[in-house]
Amino acid sequence: MDFSSLYIKEGRAISRAKGALLVAEGIPGIKFNEIVDVQLGNGEVKSGQAIDISKEATIVQVFGGVSEVDLVASRIRCKGETLRLPVSVDILGRIFNGMGEPIDGGPQVIPEEYLDINGEPMNPASRQPPAEFIETGISAIDGLNALVRGQKLPIFSGSGLPHNRIVAQIIRQAAVKGKEEKFALVFAAIGISYDDASFFMKNLERTGALERTVAFINTASDPVIERISTPRLALTAAEYLAWKQHMHVLVILTDMTNYCEALRELSSMREEIPSRRGYPGYMYTDLATMYERAGRLAQMEGSVTIMPILTMPDDDITHPIPDLTGYITEGQIVLSRNLERKGVYPPIDVFLSLSRMMKEGIGPGKTREDHNNVFMQSYAAYAEGCYLREISTIIGAEALGERDRIYLTNADEFERKFISQGEWEKRMIENTLDIAWTLFSALPKEDLKLIKEEFINKYLPNRQE
Repeated sequence: MDFSSLYIKEGRAISRAKGALLVAEGIPGIKFNEIVDVQLGNGEVKSGQAIDISKEATIVQVFGGVSEVDLVASRIRCKGETLRLPVSVDILGRIFNGMGEPIDGGPQVIPEEYLDINGEPMNPASRQPPAEFIETGISAIDGLNALVRGQKLPIFSGSGLPHNRIVAQIIRQAAVKGKEEKFALVFAAIGISYDDASFFMKNLERTGALERTVAFINTASDPVIERISTPRLALTAAEYLAWKQHMHVLVILTDMTNYCEALRELSSMREEIPSRRGYPGYMYTDLATMYERAGRLAQMEGSVTIMPILTMPDDDITHPIPDLTGYITEGQIVLSRNLERKGVYPPIDVFLSLSRMMKEGIGPGKTREDHNNVFMQSYAAYAEGCYLREISTIIGAEALGERDRIYLTNADEFERKFISQGEWEKRMIENTLDIAWTLFSALPKEDLKLIKEEFINKYLPNRQE
């Protein structure tokens, strides 16, 4: 590689090294996030990215890191371009690393084009509101917190909770309802362990889901800068499949907490003034630039739906990461440690969970006509049962009246039959709604006040006359 024409001329050599960061004097014409080549003193050439630029200094993050740097002999060459992902329809069924390079043993992708991983902003005038149902096969999501095309719906989890198993189940089971339409999944694993990476890759290959999936795997031992690029690579692949191949794409990003920790680490290396709990003040903006890449566009057949997964430190939902994520997204699925202790899988807390776009994606022609009524009545009955469960711990279940005992039993049955399901059990939305109706049949008919009479007559089994 010829390094004779370097942008860093005499007097502009690397002045300081800190971990994988190299600090040089200001480089004229360099762009933010530009990819550079770094020639180390021993002749080794590594790629890097300009993560901070000013007249006084340019900071370069080296992919893969450097153990030692000869400040005098090392040189940097600008390439005049940002990180780009080679894309074609052949990316389906492939597994890549956090730099977009294949790690599945297959050949390099022959690209139709190269796309900037930072994407292009959508024209707000062309945006269409999220609509139309995506079936995950999980009753607690489909029945009570439905995922809708074009939506951003995160899963808030905690350390030790089975979010990885839930993610794998969604990847296996997710589908669009109605007429035959092209559907794809893009999966990005950010800063996960080797065991988790192996779990996901084996799951994709064993179940056949890999054929319709593009996977990007970044492990905890990979460079920090790759955790910054991994979700952007995934979203770029999703945008290509959606807007160029007219597919409906579900993007799953796990674990966004690792992404934010990488953002904090880079911010600390750059000696920026920290904000809440040491995270950079621009973390909200940074997350928004990714999450807002979800959506639907007028006169375009495809859509991008994003489901980020994040583990809440100390199960604290007010922590900056879930807190800021909640401001950007349209709801959240929250996992419950109490349900997990009871042996309920998936342990989804239906009271803390919310899908703000649900009503746009359910109803006649999308799921079923009774879906909204079933959703409201299920919440009401379960809430009353949980309230009576708390009362019974004080006064004893024997002191409750007959009606109260019915609701108490119904809450237990709701957790056991509706929320809980097998890890390999895929429930169609009709099955989910029928389970709810079976539970309603144990309640007094006069209490079904949130359901239209015509639906009661049509769907309630063994209804009382």
